[in-house]
Amino acid sequence: MSFSYEIEGRIWTFGDDVDTDQILPGYAMAEPVDKLKNFALAGSKYPDFAKEVQAGDIIIAGNNFGAGSSREQAAVALKEAGTGVIIAKSFARIFRRNAINIGLPVVEDDILEKFVTVEKAKVDLDDFKIVNLDTQETFELNPINENVMETLKSGGLIEKVRKQLVDKI
Repeated sequence: MSFSYEIEGRIWTFGDDVDTDQILPGYAMAEPVDKLKNFALAGSKYPDFAKEVQAGDIIIAGNNFGAGSSREQAAVALKEAGTGVIIAKSFARIFRRNAINIGLPVVEDDILEKFVTVEKAKVDLDDFKIVNLDTQETFELNPINENVMETLKSGGLIEKVRKQLVDKI
């Protein structure tokens, strides 16, 4: 899945402290990578997320999204399920890094209250804006730093390093 500057999708809202056990329950950890998407958010308030998510859907959450264990598979499950971007007031440090490393955009911003009842939105990561597609109201987002953007544009850390190595040859 390649990185896109504009991501449009349905909104899935979560409160604070969504941990990696909710994102990818422990029983799914032994599954092959291509099956992880089937268990995405199975332990959350949306146990059918994996069946209902559509490519580009947007997760908006409160504080500490991705808390808990450092399992990289949690971010992989969300990306493989089709999540286009996650916007949260704050992220657990390791989850945030894991998401960036696999090319899943994460934005730290406090916009949950503005999108609790919104059905669809469009995120523009060029201009760091989100548009409520129900009302056409636009909100500024905190920018992503240049190094992180470069990693996301490359499709993740491995692809970024691969490109840098090829460029040096």
